[in-house]
Amino acid sequence: MTTRPPLPPFTHDTAVEKVRLAEDGWNTRDPEKVAQAYSKDSRWRNRAEFATGHDEIVAFLRRKWARELDYRLIKELWAFTDNRIAVRFAYEWHDDAGNWFRSYGNENWEFDEQGLMRARHACINDLPIKEFERKYHWPLGRCPDDHPSLTDLGF
Repeated sequence: MTTRPPLPPFTHDTAVEKVRLAEDGWNTRDPEKVAQAYSKDSRWRNRAEFATGHDEIVAFLRRKWARELDYRLIKELWAFTDNRIAVRFAYEWHDDAGNWFRSYGNENWEFDEQGLMRARHACINDLPIKEFERKYHWPLGRCPDDHPSLTDLGF
C-alpha cells in the first residue's frame, strides 16, 4: 500500500511539512503528480465544483491550469488535529487576456492512515489586481524558501 509521509497523527512540525509538500506539488501545475497525494476515492469541493477520485481530480486540475496561467501559490498552516489540517492560501495567476488575479482562500483537509488526502474542502475568492501589484515573482515552480510568507505579506 502506498504511503505519503508525513503520516497522521500530525504534530506541528509534520503539519507544516505536509502543507509545504502540498504547496510544492501544486506549484508544479502537473495534474497527474498532484493527484498522487490523494486517496483513490478522495472527495473534493473546490468553490462550487465537486470531484471524486483521481480521474475527476486530474480533469479538474487540467481545466484549472489551462485557465489560470502563470499560477504561483503560497499555503500557510492555520490549524491541525490528529488527521486534519486547515490551511489558508493565496495564489496569483492571469487569464488568457492578460488580466491578473490574486485568489485567497481556506482549505480543510482530512487524511487517511497512509497520509493520502481523502477529503478537501476549498473556499476561494478572486481579487482582480494590476500586474504591478503582483507579489509572487519567482520563476514558475517551487516557491523559494526565503520568499515572504502570507503573514509577512499581510495576506
